[in-house]
Amino acid sequence: MDGGQSSGAQAVLRGRCEGAQRTSSNMIRIFISSSFTDMSIERKVLLEKAYPQVRSFCRSLGLVFEVVDLNWGIRTFPYGDHEVSEIFLQEIQMSQKVSAGPAFVGLLGNQYGHRPLPRLIPEKQFEVLLSTLSKNPESVQQLQEWFRKDNNSVPPTYVLQPVTARFPHYNDLRPEVTKLHDDDLLSWRVTESQLLQLLRSAAAEAETAGDITAKQKQLFYSSVTERALEEGVWKDNCQMSALLFVREIPRQRMKDGSKRLAKFMDLTADGLLDAEAQEFLTGLKSRLYATSKKILNLHCVELNSGSIDPKRKEHAQYLDSICQQFISQMTIRISEAVKLAGEDRKKIWGSTEENEEEFDWVVEEARQHTIMAAELSNSLQGRDGLLGKICLAMWESTLVHHGPLVVHGAAGMGKTTLLCKLAQEMQDVLEAKAVLVIRLLAANHPQRPNINHVLNSVCLQVCLACGLAPRPLMSVSSHLELQRLFQNILEKVSQQGNTLLLILDSLEQLADQHQAHQLRWLPTDVPPNVHLLVSMETTSEAFASMRLRLGTAGNVFEVERLSRDEGQQIMESHLQVAKRTLTREQKDAVLQSFYASGSPLHLQLILSAAKNWSSFTPPTELLLGFSSEEVMSQLLLKLEEKHGKELVGRALGCIVLARRGLMEAELRDVMSLDDDVISEVYRYSLPPTPSLIRMPPVLWARLKRDLRDQLEVQWTDGVAMLAFSSRLLSEVVKARYLTPERRGRTHRILAEYFLGRWSGRLKPVALPGLTLLLSDRKVPPQPLWFAPGLANVRKLQELPYHLLHAGLWEELRQEVVGSAEWLYCQSRVCGVSSLISDLDQCSQYMDCCETGLVHEALVLMKPSLDILSGHMDRSVFYSELLARLSSLASTSRTVIGQLCSQCDDWLQTCPEPVLIPRSSFLQQPGGALQHTLTAPHGGVLCLAVGAAVQLLVTGSAGGVVAVWSLLDKHLLQVLEGPSAAILSVKIIESSAHCLSLAADGSLRGWSLKSGQQLFCIQEAGPAGSAPSSVSLQVSDQLLFVHTWMQVKVWKLDGTEIHREDISLVLGVLGNFVVSLHDSDRVRIFDPVTGTQTMVRLTRNLTPVVSVTSPKRGSLFVVSDDGFLHQISRTGQQTITEFPLLPSLFSASEDEKILIAGRERTLSLFRIGSDSVDGFLELQHDDEVLSACVSPDGRRVVSGAADQLIRIWSVTTGHLVDTLCGCNAPVTALMLYDHFVVSASSAADSVQLWSLTYDPSHKPLPHIPAGSAHSAVTRDGDQVFYVRHQTQREVLSWNNRTGSVSERLPVSAEVSCLELAQQKRLLLCGLRSGTVLIYPLALPQETLCIPPPEGLAPVLCLALGSQESLLAVAHWDTLRLFQVATRDGFPAVEGPLATAPLLHAPPSHMALLPHRRLLYGTAGGEVKLHDFGAGAGADLQPHSSGITCVTASNWGTHALVGSQDATLRLWALDPVALDHTMEYQGLFFQGVLCAAFADSDRFVFTGSQDQTVKVWDVASGKLLCVQFVYSPVVRMLTFRNGFVGLTLQGCVVQEAFRCPDRVDPDHNPLRNMKARYRVTSREKGGAGRSDLQGFDPAQISLNLVSMLSSKPSSACVLL
Repeated sequence: MDGGQSSGAQAVLRGRCEGAQRTSSNMIRIFISSSFTDMSIERKVLLEKAYPQVRSFCRSLGLVFEVVDLNWGIRTFPYGDHEVSEIFLQEIQMSQKVSAGPAFVGLLGNQYGHRPLPRLIPEKQFEVLLSTLSKNPESVQQLQEWFRKDNNSVPPTYVLQPVTARFPHYNDLRPEVTKLHDDDLLSWRVTESQLLQLLRSAAAEAETAGDITAKQKQLFYSSVTERALEEGVWKDNCQMSALLFVREIPRQRMKDGSKRLAKFMDLTADGLLDAEAQEFLTGLKSRLYATSKKILNLHCVELNSGSIDPKRKEHAQYLDSICQQFISQMTIRISEAVKLAGEDRKKIWGSTEENEEEFDWVVEEARQHTIMAAELSNSLQGRDGLLGKICLAMWESTLVHHGPLVVHGAAGMGKTTLLCKLAQEMQDVLEAKAVLVIRLLAANHPQRPNINHVLNSVCLQVCLACGLAPRPLMSVSSHLELQRLFQNILEKVSQQGNTLLLILDSLEQLADQHQAHQLRWLPTDVPPNVHLLVSMETTSEAFASMRLRLGTAGNVFEVERLSRDEGQQIMESHLQVAKRTLTREQKDAVLQSFYASGSPLHLQLILSAAKNWSSFTPPTELLLGFSSEEVMSQLLLKLEEKHGKELVGRALGCIVLARRGLMEAELRDVMSLDDDVISEVYRYSLPPTPSLIRMPPVLWARLKRDLRDQLEVQWTDGVAMLAFSSRLLSEVVKARYLTPERRGRTHRILAEYFLGRWSGRLKPVALPGLTLLLSDRKVPPQPLWFAPGLANVRKLQELPYHLLHAGLWEELRQEVVGSAEWLYCQSRVCGVSSLISDLDQCSQYMDCCETGLVHEALVLMKPSLDILSGHMDRSVFYSELLARLSSLASTSRTVIGQLCSQCDDWLQTCPEPVLIPRSSFLQQPGGALQHTLTAPHGGVLCLAVGAAVQLLVTGSAGGVVAVWSLLDKHLLQVLEGPSAAILSVKIIESSAHCLSLAADGSLRGWSLKSGQQLFCIQEAGPAGSAPSSVSLQVSDQLLFVHTWMQVKVWKLDGTEIHREDISLVLGVLGNFVVSLHDSDRVRIFDPVTGTQTMVRLTRNLTPVVSVTSPKRGSLFVVSDDGFLHQISRTGQQTITEFPLLPSLFSASEDEKILIAGRERTLSLFRIGSDSVDGFLELQHDDEVLSACVSPDGRRVVSGAADQLIRIWSVTTGHLVDTLCGCNAPVTALMLYDHFVVSASSAADSVQLWSLTYDPSHKPLPHIPAGSAHSAVTRDGDQVFYVRHQTQREVLSWNNRTGSVSERLPVSAEVSCLELAQQKRLLLCGLRSGTVLIYPLALPQETLCIPPPEGLAPVLCLALGSQESLLAVAHWDTLRLFQVATRDGFPAVEGPLATAPLLHAPPSHMALLPHRRLLYGTAGGEVKLHDFGAGAGADLQPHSSGITCVTASNWGTHALVGSQDATLRLWALDPVALDHTMEYQGLFFQGVLCAAFADSDRFVFTGSQDQTVKVWDVASGKLLCVQFVYSPVVRMLTFRNGFVGLTLQGCVVQEAFRCPDRVDPDHNPLRNMKARYRVTSREKGGAGRSDLQGFDPAQISLNLVSMLSSKPSSACVLL
C-alpha cells in the first residue's frame, strides 16, 4: 500500500466509520416469484437445466449463485400463521441487498395468485373498516373474533389470529385425523373468503368516503404475486436487477372447464373461475407490458388437455426457449455487473492470480471490524460510569509510560459492546490524525484467531495508517520476532507524537498456538500517546495471566452485573427502537427474570422474545428463564414445536459444526441431503416430484425469520455466511442436539456435500408408507477448480475438517492427504498454515504414519511458501514435494507413493521448462530430527534444560539468551543483556529463573516467566574468557563463578558473600569450594561460614581437567602425569591410573559413569566406591566434541566434528544409530524425555532428535556440510571429499549406504579434486605440487605426477572431453599431460607441453578440443591458451573473480562465470562471444559450477544464491530457476539432466524437460525475487539486449523495492 492509497482506505486504516462501507458482494442471489401451481413445470425445468449452467458461469467468475424459490417442494402453504407474504417480501429485499447482479426473476402465467388476509392492520384503519360495517353486527363480531387488538404495538395494531386458534387440525397432517384436517381446511377457506369479502367491501366504502387511500384498500385485493412484483420490479427502480417471463394462453382455449384449468387459473372457494382475480391479472400484465418491456420475455402456449406436457414438441420447445433465455440474459446481466464492479472487485474469490494489492487484506480486515464495532456500539445502554472511569484512566496516562487497560467480566456481561461504544466515543474526542485499531477476536466464532495473524494485521494497519514502512514478512520469521516488532511499532508511533488507540476484545478467544493465553506477547509497558485496551472473561486463563503480569499496579476494570434500574432503562430503549411496548405485568416478569443474572445477554434474549409478545399473550406462553441458557433452551423448544425437531436440530447443528459458517444455499443443500429432515418434511405427504426431492426452501425461510435475532451474517471475501450472534447459543445447540452419534452423522452429511458425492446421482431415502425411493437432490457438483486458476474455496475450507470428524479416513487419504493437486490448491488459496493445520489434525487422529510425513514435508516447505505469500507455481510446488518425498515412495506407497507419482506425471507433461527431481536431495520428513529451533544471534555456545518447567535455555555467541517451550517448541523469550558471547546458562527450576554468564564477565539473573532481568553482576568473571576457562555453578543456596585462579560466590538473589584469588580452583561441591595449594594440598572451603579443611595429597597434582559428582560428594581431577584423583568433601582421596588427557570430561546424570573424550576416541569409565575402571572405547571418524549418557545408563550419545550424532549401547559398545542432518560440528548435547538436544557453536540452531522414531523413514546420511573439496560420480552413487583443508586423506563415500567406504591417504594437503568419469580415475592435486591419480577399481595402485621444479601447489585440474588429456595449473606454470591406458591400467605421459604464467594464476579452467585451455583468474581475467601453437589470447574480462569455466560436451561452446553472477557463453569455432547473461538476486551472487546438457542445447548452473538455473545455449535466455536450499558446488551432465553436489553435502539428481516450443511470454522468474539480462551477438556481429525486468542501477541501489514486488521461489529465504 503506497502513498496512492484511496482516501476511503486511509479512513478505514485510521478506524473511521465513514470510510468503512462493506466490500462488494461476490454473490448472485435470485428470488424466483411465481404462483404455486401455474408455473410449476417452468420452475422444475429451470431447476434442472438452467440453474446449473448459470451456476457454472458464476463459479467461473468467482461468484456464488443462489436461487430462492419459496414455492418449490410444496403444493400450498399449510401454515396458519399468515406470515408467508411477509417472508416473501423479506427474501426479495435480502436478494436485492446481497446480490452483486440480478436479484429477481418473475414468472407470471394465467394465475393471479393467492390473495391472503393481511396479518396486521393498523388500529385506525381497522376501526374505520369496523365503522363502515356498523350496520352489520354479525360481520363486526366475526372480524373482531379473528382480529385482536395488540396494544404492545406502537401504535396499536390489529393482529389476525392463527388459523389453529379456531381450527386446531388445520396444520395436523396425521393420517388418523385426516377428516378433521379436511374439515378444518374447508372451514378456513370459507372463513377466509368471508373475511376477505367483509374487508374488501368495507375498504371500498371507506375509500369512497375518503377515510383510507387506494393503496391501503389495495392491501385487501392484491395477491402475493403482485406484491412480489411490486417489491422486485417497480419499487426503488430495481428493474435492471430483474427479469420477467410471462406466459399467455390463447383465449379460445380458456373456455375449457374450470376443473381442467384449475392448475392454471384462479378459482373461488366454491370452485368457479375467479373473474375478479383474472381482471386484476389482466391489469398486472398490462402494467408489465407498459413499463418493463426491456426485461420481459413473452411466450404464448396452448395447453394440451389442460396442462403443459414436456413430451410434446411445442411444449418442449417452449420450455427450452425459457431456459435459453434465462441462461443468456442472466449471464449477460452478471457479466455487466462484474464489469461495472471493476476496481471494487480487486480480488476474485478463489483466484490464484496475484491481482490483489499487497496489503488489501489488511484494509478489508480493518473494515470488517470497524463496521462490526459501529453496529455493536449502538446497542449499549448505561455503563456511563464505567466508560467515564476508563476514559479518565486513558487521559491520565497519555503523556507517560503506563500499562494496558484491562476490562474483564463474566460471559454475557457486555464487555465487547462496552469497548465498541468506547471506540465510537473516542473517535469524536481524538484529533483527526489519531488512529483507532480494533479487533473483535470473537467475531468469527467458532474460529479462534491465531495470535501471529492478529499481531501481523495490527502491525500492518498501524504502519500503513501512521506512514511507517511495513517490514517485509521475510524479516519476521518467528512469533517472538513478531512480538518484538509489535512493541517496536508502538514505540515508533509514540515517538511520532501520534495518538493510537488499540482495542483487542476477548483475548480468551485466541487460539492456543504460541501459548497466546499466557499473554507474553502483550506489552506491560505502553509508551506515551498509545492506549492499549484489552478485554477478557474473569474466569479465563488469559485474565489469570494478566493479573500475574500486571500485579497490583494495573488499571483493571470489571464489567459488573446490571442493576434492575439499568435493566429497565435498557428494556425501555430496546422496545422504543422496535416500536413495541409491554404490559405492566410483562415488564415486571422480564425484569424479575433478568435480575436473577444481571446479564445484558440474558436481558437481550428475553427482549428478543418479548418483541413478539402481544398484549393478549397468555402469561404461560411468555419465554422467560432465570439464565441465558434457560431462555435459549426454551426458545429451541418452541422452535421445535413450530418447525419440527429434526429440521431445527439439524439446521442449527450444521451451522455450529461448519468450520467457517454456512451460506444459506449450502444449508438448504445439506438439509436436502439429510434423510431424517426429508422424512420429517414428507412424513404425511409425498413430495410433489418424487424423482426430485429437496427440502422446501420456505421451511428454512420460516425458521430463519424466527431466529433473526440469534443469527448473524458474517461477510468474508464478499460472501455472506450464517453464524450465531452469541457463542453461548452455539454451546446450547451443541449440548441439545449434537450427541456424539448425531455429531458424526452431521459431519458425514457435510463431508459428502463438499465431496460432491450426490451431485448428479440418485440418493435413496425411505419415506413413510414407501419402500426405498431413489431421488435426485439437485445439489451442485464440487470440483476442486471451478475454472483454471479459480479454486473452490468452500471445499478447501470445509472438506478436510468434516472428513476427519466423520471418520472417513479413506476419502481423506484419497481426496486430501494423497492428492498433490489438493495440497497445492489449498496452500495457494488458503495459505500453507491452513494446510499444515489440517494435516496436523489428520495425523493426530488418523492411524496413518504417511499423513504425518506429508505434514512434516509441508512444514519444511513453509518458509519458502511464506516468503512467496503462497504464490508458488505448481511446477515449483510439485518439484519441491518430490525432492523431499521421493525416497519414501517405495516404502510408503499408499499416500506418499501416490503423491510422488502425481507430481512426476504432472511435471512430465508440464507445458513449460521444468526440472524434475530424481532423488530426495532436500531434507525429507520422518527420521529422528523432529524440530529445528532457530536461535537468534550466532552460534549456540551453551544450553540447559529445565524438565520441571519444560523449558530449554540457550546462550549464543551474539550475547543473547533464548528461552524455548519444550511443549510446543516455540521461542518464548529473547533475553538481551551483554553484547558478549554467553558462556554458560543455568536454570533454577524452583523459582523459574535462569542465570547467564557472558564473556565480558557479567552474570545476570532472569525471570523465565516475564523475561525481566532480575539482577546484573558486572565483573563476575574475567572479561574475554573462553567457555572452557570459566565455570558457573549453582547449589541450593549459592551461585559460584570460578576460573582456575579465582572464585566468586553470591546468594541466589545476587548478593555477594565471597571472592578470592586462589592458586588453583578444582571445582565446587555443594556449598564448598575445592582448591589446590602447592600441588600437594587441597583446601575444602565453606564460603558461608568461612570454615575450611586442608587435605594433603598422597601424590602431587598438576590438574588438566576436573568434574564434580555432587551426589557422591566427590571431585574427579585428571593430572598431567596420567592419573585420576578422586577427592571427597570429607577429604578422602583415591588415585587411579588414567590413560588419556581428555579434552572432553563429564559424568553421567546418575554419576555412575565418567565420560572422557580425546581426538577421535570416547572412553567410558565405571565409577566404583574406591576405583574408576574403563570399560568402553568408542572410535569416531572425527574429533569427539560432546557426549552424554541416558538417565537409565543404557545409551551414550556422542557428537563429533563430522556433524554426526552417534548413539551407542553402553552394554555392548555397539553403534546403535547415527543421526545425520546437523550440518555443523556437534559441540553440545543433552538428553530430555526420549529426545536428544543438540547444538553447535558454528550454527544458530538447536535440534531435537527423537530416540523413538520409526527407523524405516530414516534419511540416509550424506557427506559433512562445508567439505573443503569434493567430487561426485556421474551416477551420484559415490562422492569423494576432503573434510578439512588440513586433512591428509580423501574419503570415499557410498551414497547408497550413507557411509564411508574407503579412505585414501595422501602425502600432503589436498588443493583440488577431479574425477575422470569414463576412465574411473580420481585425480588429487596437492599443495606440494604433486598430482595423485587413484584408479577407482584399484585405489591402492596410485599413480603420481611429480611436481615442477619450484614445487608450486596445484591450483586446479582440467580433463579433456575424451579424458585423454589432463591440464594441471600451478602458481607459475601450466602443464599438459596425456592420460592413456596400458594393459588395462592407466598411464600418464608428459608433460606434453608447458606454458609459464606471467600473470595471475588460474582459479578455474576447462580443457577444450585441439589442446586449447580456457581459464580465468581471481582478478576476472579470461585467457585462452593454445598448447599446440604455444600462444595465448585474452578474452573479454569479468569485473570480478572467475568462479566457473566449463566446456560443452561437443566442444562447440564454453561458459565462463564470475562472482558477480555474470555468465559469458563463448562460441569456440571461431572464438566469439555469443551471449552475456547477467543475473541479480537479493543477497548472494556468484556462479559456482556449470554443466552442459548431453545435447549441448542447454547449460545448467549452480550459484551462491542456492539455485540451479537452466539457460538456452542458442538464445542465452533463462529457461528455469529452482531453489535447492544450498549452493550447488559441483555439477555434471547425466541422463537429460544433471547430477550435482551441494555445499551441505547432498547429491542432487534432476532431469530437465523442455517442450519443443517455449511460450514467448514464459517468465522463469515469476517465482523469484530476481532479474536478469541477456546481451547477445547478432549474426552480423552487433550486440542485442534481451531485458527481463533488469535495471542494474535499480538493483544496486534499491534492493528494497524488490521486496515489495510479488514474491517468487524461495531464493530470498536467506
